[in-house]
Amino acid sequence: MPADPRAVLDRPAPAPDATVAYGGHPDQVADLRRPAGNGPPRPLVVVVHGGFWRAEYDRAHTGPLAAALAGLGHPVAQLEYRRTGQPGGGWPGTLTDVLAGVAALPGLAGPVLGERLSPGPPLLVGHSAGGHLALHAAASAPHTVAGVLALAPVADLAEAYRLDLDSGAVAALLGGGPAERPERYADADPAVRVPPPTPTVVVHGALDQQVPVAMSRSYVAAARAAGGRVRLIELSECEHFGLIDPESPAWPEVARALRSLQVDY
Repeated sequence: MPADPRAVLDRPAPAPDATVAYGGHPDQVADLRRPAGNGPPRPLVVVVHGGFWRAEYDRAHTGPLAAALAGLGHPVAQLEYRRTGQPGGGWPGTLTDVLAGVAALPGLAGPVLGERLSPGPPLLVGHSAGGHLALHAAASAPHTVAGVLALAPVADLAEAYRLDLDSGAVAALLGGGPAERPERYADADPAVRVPPPTPTVVVHGALDQQVPVAMSRSYVAAARAAGGRVRLIELSECEHFGLIDPESPAWPEVARALRSLQVDY
């Protein structure tokens, strides 16, 4: 019987080395992981978790991903943020939390990660709704982001609303549809803010049932046509959750994609 691809969501991971706060709310925090070994300094990798922006999904399910990245020598921060269904979550708190956390984390991580952390803005690794948030952060504050690895991102909010992904998740985030909240979609939707201002790699599984791969195909095509430094890696045998599972066949591609952001551009 094939393994349950959702098993990674509940798989235990080693405890982080430290947790730092970038704001006063209990969810305005990030878990830090020191890189393994004695390699050279590298940029901070900020992991932005998915879960369709909803309160029931937190950063814990990205523990295996974050621990694996640290095992490859990356200094890692798992960012938490307020989500829909929580006070302050949704518009604009979810988005402003991510912007604030991304901007603050290199400074907050320095005392913990020390000489293993190279100076400068972080790389963002966002999965699903976290992919949307990573793309939004780069578009909104490019000076705080060195590059984005977007794993099955919700890269077109208007289309996600039309498709009713996760039963109204986009409407819950933005307070309605594009006709009701056009100004919010204009600000928050990566699809209308192309090209992205930082190097971007999108990885998406062709078998994804949560976020259709066609969304990434369209986003990357539009971003490239607008002159963006963007590429798509489409994995023919991968679904949605394999992209964050270090035990999946997709993992080597994800690891290589992240390294490419440090050397390709």
